[in-house]
Amino acid sequence: MINKKIIPYIFSMMLIVLASNYLVQIPFKFLNLENILTWGAFTYPIAFLVTDLANRVHGINFTKKVIKIGFVWGIAVSLYFSLSQFDLISLRIVIGSGVAFLTAQLLDANIFNKLRNHKHWFIPPFLSSIISSAIDTILFFSIAFYGTEVPWITLALGDFVVKILIAMLMLVPFRLIIKNMNLVQSSFFKG
Repeated sequence: MINKKIIPYIFSMMLIVLASNYLVQIPFKFLNLENILTWGAFTYPIAFLVTDLANRVHGINFTKKVIKIGFVWGIAVSLYFSLSQFDLISLRIVIGSGVAFLTAQLLDANIFNKLRNHKHWFIPPFLSSIISSAIDTILFFSIAFYGTEVPWITLALGDFVVKILIAMLMLVPFRLIIKNMNLVQSSFFKG
């Protein structure tokens, strides 16, 4: 029997992976950044928010289940909704996404868990997201695009810069959600 609390986390992961795998194939054509950035850079870092929230609220074992089940569903829907006809690049994107996702998310969960009691609330989600984003970026872009005509190194650098910015922005919803959950839990236990 599956824990009903896990479903929103898994569904969120699946949607983030699907959106990111689709959007990584579309250059960001604003501000002359099409050779540096794809739209996928804006969606994928949200996965770290989901992992960190799951970890803070439900613990490391729950989070690892979210990651593993989200991984399977994310790959399945990515294969189903591939942007172009299924070709070698599509396969490499799916494999790169899967390897990078699983490695980076599990790393994020473990780093966050080790830092969870840090005196500054923002250190666990920010540090775990930055380190894991670096690993994710290297793995994904090298597996998906190495040896192709895609300017993958510049795309990877642009992607990583956006991940850092989004990791900083995700601190706001992380703090608000955790604060609201604590208020709900404390009022529940008082009444």
